[in-house]
Amino acid sequence: MANKVQQYIDQLEKLDIKNMYENDFFLTWEKTDDEIAAIFAVADALRALREQNISTKIFDSGLGISIFRDNSTRTRFSFASACNLLGLEVADLDEKKSQIAHGETVRETATMISFMADVIGIRDDMYIGKGNAYMHEVVDSVTQAHNDGELEQKPTLVNLQCDIDHPTQSLADALHIIHELGGVENLKGKKLAMTWAYSPSYGKPLSVPQGIIGLLTRFGMDVVLAHPEGYEVMEDVVKVAEKNAAECGGKFTVTNDMKEAFKDADVVYPKSWAPFAAMEVRTDLYGKGDFDGIDKLEKELLKQNAEHMDWVVDDEMMKLTKNGLDTLYMHPLPADIQGISCEHGEVTAEVFDRARDSLYKEASNKPYVIAAMIFLAKQKDPVAALKTLLDAGKERQSFLEKK
Repeated sequence: MANKVQQYIDQLEKLDIKNMYENDFFLTWEKTDDEIAAIFAVADALRALREQNISTKIFDSGLGISIFRDNSTRTRFSFASACNLLGLEVADLDEKKSQIAHGETVRETATMISFMADVIGIRDDMYIGKGNAYMHEVVDSVTQAHNDGELEQKPTLVNLQCDIDHPTQSLADALHIIHELGGVENLKGKKLAMTWAYSPSYGKPLSVPQGIIGLLTRFGMDVVLAHPEGYEVMEDVVKVAEKNAAECGGKFTVTNDMKEAFKDADVVYPKSWAPFAAMEVRTDLYGKGDFDGIDKLEKELLKQNAEHMDWVVDDEMMKLTKNGLDTLYMHPLPADIQGISCEHGEVTAEVFDRARDSLYKEASNKPYVIAAMIFLAKQKDPVAALKTLLDAGKERQSFLEKK
């Protein structure tokens, strides 16, 4: 196992990642190929150290501040696990219990929660044009407070999902594909179908499909984005995917045919999302406080969804793929499972049950990916830091039986 950790350290040593130190993480396509590779290497190294019962604490004290402006299970606990893995405690900002309702500004809130904070994780994915902008405002605020001497350190930001991208999810997904296919070099030429799927609910964020097409096109994959007409994603992200594919020798195509996307696919990723145009309208209605308009929009979108109930993953759809029922099926969870969590949904129980172990492994990458983001932002020499942890070999649990 020590040799395995050393292999990840050796990979990291070859990468140019000096700009990650004390830097923030907003969007995957703002990071270089080396920086993305570094996150994978450190995530795998941290997992390997923990599996070897070696402590990975690089902090003796400090806080990781979480701000969740939307509901979350996996990402919330992944952030908490990542902070704990590195030695940080987590403090969650519940805006309903804060002074924000009394007019406290973003700058004041950001500064007040950051006195002993090393990292701030934010999920703000509800409204188009708002989430990522809010994250930048928080970073600008703590940077100014640090420059003015009000904060002894600037906490770095990790985007836990915004209106544009879901970096921790897409990176965890990419790492899962790398593990399943036996190495990053094996992704080139493989076909991935990122498809819309029917859901009996509306308003699901676009940041998952946008994150996938914005990241996986960097590995020379044949990425197909499939959705019914009217369910387009952000055009700016489509342009990112097209640019990535052109530069990396892969392909990026868009289709309105789910079966076409699934045909001969090596990986399938069926997931419901709301139309970008409708989400823009929704954001405008919330800004105006027009709740009658929101109710009307919800009914229209549910009716629109119901026109595409055939966009469901069942055994017949899976048989179109390269490896049939054994093809890698992915989902960020929770899925709308037909006959289990809903009458009609994204995927049948048979397909989901076959993929359950793989889906849970996919999800298990997220705490390590987030920990890697924090690690690389907080360690000036991450190679030396990993070597120190490995050489020290401090037991995480001293009472474990030796194998």
